[in-house]
Amino acid sequence: MQFIDQARIAVRAGRGGDGIMAFRREKYVPAGGPSGGDGGHGGNVVLEADDNLQTLLDFNYKRLFPAEDGRRGGPNRCSGASGKDLLIKVPCGTQVSHLNTGILLGDLTSSGQRLIVAFGGRGGLGNAHYLSNRNRAPEKFTEGRDGEEWSLQMELKLLAEVGIIGLPNAGKSTLIAVLSAARPKIADYPFTTLVPNLGVVRRPSGDGTVFADIPGLIAGAAQGAGLGHDFLRHIERTRLLIHLVDAGADDPVSDLQVVEKELVAYGHGLMDRPRLLVVNKQELVDKAHHQELVERLQAASGRPLLLISAAMAQGLDVLLERVWSELGV
Repeated sequence: MQFIDQARIAVRAGRGGDGIMAFRREKYVPAGGPSGGDGGHGGNVVLEADDNLQTLLDFNYKRLFPAEDGRRGGPNRCSGASGKDLLIKVPCGTQVSHLNTGILLGDLTSSGQRLIVAFGGRGGLGNAHYLSNRNRAPEKFTEGRDGEEWSLQMELKLLAEVGIIGLPNAGKSTLIAVLSAARPKIADYPFTTLVPNLGVVRRPSGDGTVFADIPGLIAGAAQGAGLGHDFLRHIERTRLLIHLVDAGADDPVSDLQVVEKELVAYGHGLMDRPRLLVVNKQELVDKAHHQELVERLQAASGRPLLLISAAMAQGLDVLLERVWSELGV
């Protein structure tokens, strides 16, 4: 399944039905009079969050979503039927905003949550509506009103409590594969991961916590370079970040600083979010140099760090203990 996290659509609510002008003339009814009914209201366009959906791919193939129009009124004061609401299902975590103004309309974060993005037009009034003591035979009626029509921007932001970040080949996919049942593509070349991967890691209580492996950042990602800019939005909702640094890199300190600069440049409070600094692939560094590497990275970051090996499953219990502690589990 192709992962698409942005889409633009046009929604058009239903038009209200017209009211009509009619007069009642029946053989055995002594008093006739106006009997034109009101038109029905147009249908609304409604978005609903569905946790069975994981992508906005469907909206690449269909862009216009019209709701049903209301029916015109009938004689004998019969009102027209209202148009049915159009229900559009989207993944949980979808933010919806006006395309032209950028105004945020809503954030659908829980399954079943609904948002009306376009209201249907009101139905017109039939001439029976204007009957009064001063006007016993009104000929006035009104047409239905058009429904709202908007162009919308939708953005999917993954709902994960823990986000795993780092440069390409830092071992993010390997870590989430070892900790959870997720099976991302893993290879020994940069940019193996082209889409975010989600995995559920069991807490000590037995509940699940969602971890997200965010595709690798590079220098300039916040300005649009590489893949990072496309997926930085997915760590906005996380409560905790695990920042992986490749112990076998040519300059681990420089790698650390590149990612931190991108977090600062992107903003949205990411740099202030709780973050665990984790050095992965410790098996690539001689044990005699472990302490030197730790001291260099701690001096550069000003925070304590953990040494692990995701591939060798070393140090993962300590890492998870720190994660549960930070999350208050």
